[in-house]
Amino acid sequence: MNVISFKKPTNIFLGLFSFLLAMSLSSTTLQAQEDGEKLFKSYCASCHSPGANQLVGPGLAGVYDKYEREWLYKWIKNSSALIATGDAQAISVYEQYNKVIMPAQPVTNVQIDAILDYLKVYAEAAPVVAVVVPPTVVVEDEGMSGYAIAGIVVLFLILIILLRKVQYIFTAAKAREAGEDMPEETTMTQALGLTISQNKTIFALMGIVCLALFAKGGWDSAFGVGVYQGYEPEQPIKFSHELHAGTNGIDCNYCHNSASYSKSAGIPSPNLCMNCHTYIQEGPQYGKEEIGKIYAALDFDPVTKTYGPNQKPIKWVKVHNLPDHVYFNHSQHVAIGKIACEKCHGPVETYTVGKQYAELTMGWCINCHRETKVQMADNGYYDEIHNRLPEELKKQYLEDGTITVSELGGIECAKCHY
Repeated sequence: MNVISFKKPTNIFLGLFSFLLAMSLSSTTLQAQEDGEKLFKSYCASCHSPGANQLVGPGLAGVYDKYEREWLYKWIKNSSALIATGDAQAISVYEQYNKVIMPAQPVTNVQIDAILDYLKVYAEAAPVVAVVVPPTVVVEDEGMSGYAIAGIVVLFLILIILLRKVQYIFTAAKAREAGEDMPEETTMTQALGLTISQNKTIFALMGIVCLALFAKGGWDSAFGVGVYQGYEPEQPIKFSHELHAGTNGIDCNYCHNSASYSKSAGIPSPNLCMNCHTYIQEGPQYGKEEIGKIYAALDFDPVTKTYGPNQKPIKWVKVHNLPDHVYFNHSQHVAIGKIACEKCHGPVETYTVGKQYAELTMGWCINCHRETKVQMADNGYYDEIHNRLPEELKKQYLEDGTITVSELGGIECAKCHY
């Protein structure tokens, strides 16, 4: 019997310890990167991009190598106090960016380190800039419409009539050559009637098919009344969601901040735009023209950075319109239901112009309520509801953790209709 023996157990234990230590450090590093990203979005993203693009403040790419870490701690925590000490570097940065004071941030050195680590990882993972080729638009074949089939039937009838005429011409020519009496010429109506009388079964079936197709077309048209899926109106200012939400990564709630506490998501005030566009006066897509429209609405002078008295509202065109008898509350879905904006509005970060993504019909909403699982865990709003659940639903929730909105009354008429 062969016995396997380990001559150097100490080395094996050291190797195992090193492996576990490496895994632990890797996990810690990953967690730090995730925390750094969250901290960046919480404290920095409204004024800075993680890349080289300038927003209100400069892009933060390379900031971790450009400045000493101790100096960054002081600057981020309280830039005003650092400037007041006469620090030459702080004064230089302050003057370089139009003497705009960076607000003091309530962060620790450890949190700043996490943010800087995230910026470094972000820079290393940044893709190489390439020529952007517009995507090929693929039109899906939806099949032949009823109107197209009806048109083919009409063309078929016209073809039959023409063939009847051609047949008559040949028959008349043969009769003339044989010295026989000329056949009587039939009119278009007679030719059609004769064709139908000789093919009654075929034309009866064709009539039934055409009637069914026209009925389906009318049915589909009736169900399309009030449905504006794909509606994409031209706006008074060409605002690119792709640039702001996609390229610059600005969170939806930064502009539509009332979505988390109000029935309406709200239209951002032009003053909110000025948080960035006081200093960003030219865009990569439309240059100064569209940003100039914001300045005109606010009577803002970009040179002196002063506001005049002749301000006027921007007449945005509303995209999403629900019937007056329908109740919808954004905060219920965003803050309580924790539904992502993309669920209803689609991939907004890819839109050049805002548009209606979903049908927003009653059937669409009901299907969503039937399929969406209620997020009861760690959600104080549902604590009392959970306590009042019938025993069978409590048992179901404890077993698989799933209760849909419909099971809590989410498809009752009075929930959505006045």
